[in-house]
Amino acid sequence: MANKLTMVGYYIILITNCVLLSTVCLSSSANAKFAKKTYIIQMDKSAKPNTFSNHLEWYSSKVKSVLSKSADEIRNEEEERIIYTYETAFHGVAAKLTEEEAEKLESEEGVVAIFPETKYTLHTTRSPGFLGLEPLDSTDKIWSENVADHDVIVGVLDTGIWPESESFNDTGMKPVPSHWRGACEIGRGFRKSNCNKKIVGARIFYRGYESATGRMDEKAEYKSPRDQDGHGTHTAATVAGSPVRGANLLGYAYGTARGMAPSARIAAYKVCWTGGCFSSDILSAVDRAVADGVNVLSISLGGGVSSYDRDSLSVAAFGAMEHGVFVSCSAGNAGPDPVSLTNVSPWITTVGASTMDRDFPAEVRLGNGKTIAGSSLYKGTSVLSLKKQYPLVYLGGNSSSLDPRSLCLEGTLDPKIVKGKIVICDRGISARVQKGQVVASAGGVGMILTNTATNGEELVADCHLLPAVAIGETEGKELKRYVLTKKNGKATATLAFMNTRLGIRPSPVVAAFSSRGPNFLTLEILKPDLVAPGVNILAAWSGLIGPSSLQTDHRRVKFNILSGTSMSCPHVSGVAAFIKSKHPQWSPAAIKSALMTTAYVHDNTIKPLKDASSAVPSTPYDHGAGHINPRKALDPGLVYDISPQDYFEFLCTQKLTLPQLRVFGKYSNRTCKHYLSTAADLNYPAISVLFPEKASVSSLTVHRTVTNVGPAVSKYHVMVSPFIGASVKVEPDVLNFTTKYQKLSYKVTFTTRSRPKEPEFGGLVWKDGVHRVRSPIVITYMPPI
Repeated sequence: MANKLTMVGYYIILITNCVLLSTVCLSSSANAKFAKKTYIIQMDKSAKPNTFSNHLEWYSSKVKSVLSKSADEIRNEEEERIIYTYETAFHGVAAKLTEEEAEKLESEEGVVAIFPETKYTLHTTRSPGFLGLEPLDSTDKIWSENVADHDVIVGVLDTGIWPESESFNDTGMKPVPSHWRGACEIGRGFRKSNCNKKIVGARIFYRGYESATGRMDEKAEYKSPRDQDGHGTHTAATVAGSPVRGANLLGYAYGTARGMAPSARIAAYKVCWTGGCFSSDILSAVDRAVADGVNVLSISLGGGVSSYDRDSLSVAAFGAMEHGVFVSCSAGNAGPDPVSLTNVSPWITTVGASTMDRDFPAEVRLGNGKTIAGSSLYKGTSVLSLKKQYPLVYLGGNSSSLDPRSLCLEGTLDPKIVKGKIVICDRGISARVQKGQVVASAGGVGMILTNTATNGEELVADCHLLPAVAIGETEGKELKRYVLTKKNGKATATLAFMNTRLGIRPSPVVAAFSSRGPNFLTLEILKPDLVAPGVNILAAWSGLIGPSSLQTDHRRVKFNILSGTSMSCPHVSGVAAFIKSKHPQWSPAAIKSALMTTAYVHDNTIKPLKDASSAVPSTPYDHGAGHINPRKALDPGLVYDISPQDYFEFLCTQKLTLPQLRVFGKYSNRTCKHYLSTAADLNYPAISVLFPEKASVSSLTVHRTVTNVGPAVSKYHVMVSPFIGASVKVEPDVLNFTTKYQKLSYKVTFTTRSRPKEPEFGGLVWKDGVHRVRSPIVITYMPPI
């Protein structure tokens, strides 16, 4: 009987808990339904009734018409609900609405689309010399400056800027170009005088951030263009920093630091804050930057991948492209996993990361006499004696499963075990420099950071707070075996640091962290577009934070070394600005074509580019068209140009509905003319074809048109690499140009011989004896049915 009563009691408790849980869930659901969130509302600008004197008045009326409030409440809230108005690259508003209000508004006349707020993340010297952008001598013609070089303005969307950096010195620069319409917004720690002829504009965008996270703590955060993170200063200086001699990080990478386009101007648009970067702020910054008059936009940010019409950054970038603005975005740091790319729209230049021929060597010298090569940027007061051996400890085991202690996560290390020892930490979950802080806090005297399978043998140097060395996966396994097989703590080591080494071979190598293709939104559009230096990049830094970015790091430096596609993106943005200064009439697509068709696919040992995660040759899914080659890009010979209508025709091949197409077509009243038979026919500088499952489809033809930007009279012959699964025929196989800017077309026909299981990679090259205009080719074969 007691057992029965117990069971009855148990079920009563269970039912009561379920009822309470249901009530909580219903309550939460109800609260969520009435909670206000930021939505980006795209409007059909041309649909404004004549009864409204301006578009903002009409937009406000539309928003007011769906509010679930009384007239008095609506009047009081009207200003608060609309947080941004967009009117250049995008048309509409950002407003705080409930889910129900957003649903109502979506069906209103004149509303094209509604995008929920999205959170984006940052994709966190020697590079100009490595890229061939240092002047060879005083007669180097490509480096000769003219007035046009100074008239290119790059908008950098990031965490702001540190204006006191020497990289933003404007000595010798001519007056700000007359077409510039930007502003220098003032705020805490930022005055009008912080702008100059180098930093021509600085704005902040925070309303979406505050709407999502609450009012900003202005004591902890600078509500101004001042950069307290460092990331924005680093990217801006990489794009267009003025030359600074003697630049270094604690003695590492000593030399002259300069941007890719040192004569270009910088406009800083602060869109990222302590709590992240929000799409309504990013969209407002793009819209404002285009209206201000930027020529290039550099955006080292990324969110997830969504369809073209649901990606607000993609839509805004389309509008920027229509205004002649080149848009460069980072590919992301989710490599080496395949299909890990962001920012994949064809009108965006998507940039992956690669290494340079510079390294920061360090060594782990073991008690058994063996030496393991590694990398580090450590320079501090705590130094390990090279004449002494220190006990080694690894708190993981032989199991492949991760142990929080082996990852050196916060609170996992026992000071009794760690004190006075060098601790081995596996990469993953927490930041690399954070692991070092955890070790130091537990009394460790040093750290060895070991790569996992994800990172392979790629070494990224960090400015640690304690003596620390990063080593590759293979030697990391051997080191752990050495420690685990030595009984009674007999495993020992010391750490040695060797400063800076140049001439590393092979280089460049595709970074393991660099996000990879294919582009599953559209396989016929190869992404990334190309790779550029993104590993161990030296550039200017904020004076508000230490080089490790940890709050406990009280060191202050003028320059810092960072890695990420965030660093590779501004390299391409800067080179694009440099090309624009030499060829001001070129379209964004022409500049992109010049960058892609002159990219190289061999390293400094004359072997195919390698993938750092596997040490095998990389493919176009890793490196796109190849590694950026700025000098060649200035004179590409031929370009593949693409008009805004061509990009729209590409969208017409993507099975979008008419309302979805209106997202891109409304600004210029574009409609589908259906002159592209497939997505592969977009005049892209890369060729990617997809044989469908139908066995009856054994032949595919793509079309391309090239514009002669070289000598008026020139003759190009074609070369195509062989493929196992298909034959390739190019018609015509010779292009004879008689005038500059003449356009000639050709077609490429692929005929299957077999259907390999894996994609095949190759290239098509047009040669005139001076220029090599190369397009990567990818052939994907779907299994026949």
